[in-house]
Amino acid sequence: MRIHRTFLAAAAALLGTVSTPADPNAVNPQIKKIVDEISAARIQATIEKLVSFGTRNTLSSADDPQHGIGAARQWLFNELKSYSPRLQVRFDKWRVKKQGQRIFKDVDLYNVVAVLPGKLMPETEILVTGHYDSLNLGPRQTTQPGPDGSVASATASMTPEEFERNANLPAPGACDDGSGTAAVLELARVMSQYEFDKTVVFIAYAGEEQGLVGSTLEAAKAKKENEGIEAVLNNDIIGTEISGNGRIDNGSVGVYSDEIMDSPSQQLARLVREMGERYVPSMKVHVMFLQDRLGRGGDHTPFQLEGFAAVRISTPNENYTNQHTATDTLENMSVAYTTRVAQINSAVAASLALAPRPPAVMSIPAAQPAGRGGRGPTPMISRGQSRYDAQLRWRTTGSDANLRGFAVVIRSTTSPFWEREIFVGKVNEYTLKDVSIDDVRFGVKAIGVDGTESLVSPYIYPARKKVEYETVE
Repeated sequence: MRIHRTFLAAAAALLGTVSTPADPNAVNPQIKKIVDEISAARIQATIEKLVSFGTRNTLSSADDPQHGIGAARQWLFNELKSYSPRLQVRFDKWRVKKQGQRIFKDVDLYNVVAVLPGKLMPETEILVTGHYDSLNLGPRQTTQPGPDGSVASATASMTPEEFERNANLPAPGACDDGSGTAAVLELARVMSQYEFDKTVVFIAYAGEEQGLVGSTLEAAKAKKENEGIEAVLNNDIIGTEISGNGRIDNGSVGVYSDEIMDSPSQQLARLVREMGERYVPSMKVHVMFLQDRLGRGGDHTPFQLEGFAAVRISTPNENYTNQHTATDTLENMSVAYTTRVAQINSAVAASLALAPRPPAVMSIPAAQPAGRGGRGPTPMISRGQSRYDAQLRWRTTGSDANLRGFAVVIRSTTSPFWEREIFVGKVNEYTLKDVSIDDVRFGVKAIGVDGTESLVSPYIYPARKKVEYETVE
């Protein structure tokens, strides 16, 4: 990777004169303690309990106290309530109409939600999520991808009657998604013993296997109510370290964001990588700038579509033979691997919940006269008075009570990750002399007094719009 000599020389000189944090890779003792308290035994016990319900199909029995979706959701509710009186536990309920193949009857859908209120910025929320429903597609259905590589195409020929017959088949769902649900509960148990500046919300969705129903309804509700969701960490299939082709990898995890350069979801994925590897050094976090796997879906996607930063955390070693079958059992997954992924979640969630809010680096458009199209937000960056510098400005967006200052981050336009960081202090403007704003990408993040870091706010350059001109014949 090459950066222009002018930029390298200027940045090197600045680094010699600007104060920087003592150790940008230092761990926060409280976050480290939270990570260390994640228990493999508790995660295994949760998965065993979820498997014991026989099936958690969203359209299975809602009334049986021991078997089916109704028993599972009530146990989740009671379990979350038992962790701490500070957790505000509720059901978010919807009546979903009969539609399509998989929703073969009207059904009551319950998401299980536990809220840990923040003490300084309670309006800002960090979500940790997974889906608790499971699915067995029956003997006719193979879970191997279809000709186009998608699992969805393989189920296209199934009838509503077949889905109805399969609704009460054994569907242990230990990995898909007992593993993700167990991680959500374990984070709720551990983190509810601490206080955070921001609100942390733990959600177990239903209806994922019917088409992301529970998360779609939850995301639409959050958008309608203007909830301040800063990040969504969705966990789905985080329990296998041996793939269906025999590949073994117990030291890495995948994070899917989206394909939009410097989107909020890509910034979140970068932070998952940074904090995950900092606090769980035995794991490598592989970031994919893809929304999801080909033809597949996850509960992070509805939140992205509503404009929130959301990522999917998932194993890179899926076993399609066991997915959506009676063999998705505890014996066919790894609790130790799930635990390490849960620890990564805890590091990221706790870091964000303690960190300042990201600064604003985009201007607020001025009001336009009626009938005129307004300009969208523009980046608060310029070439300065000399026209050859990089002059960056930003606004603080939250309380600065625990704010240490800001750091400017820089990378090549072709690099996926930020490469250089300059701590500039508690200011709202900074100029890099003789650095062209056309050669590299810039961003700013807030740093707390305890060293916690916000998401990066990147300077997004607006695309030039197509213009049509009238001509005279």
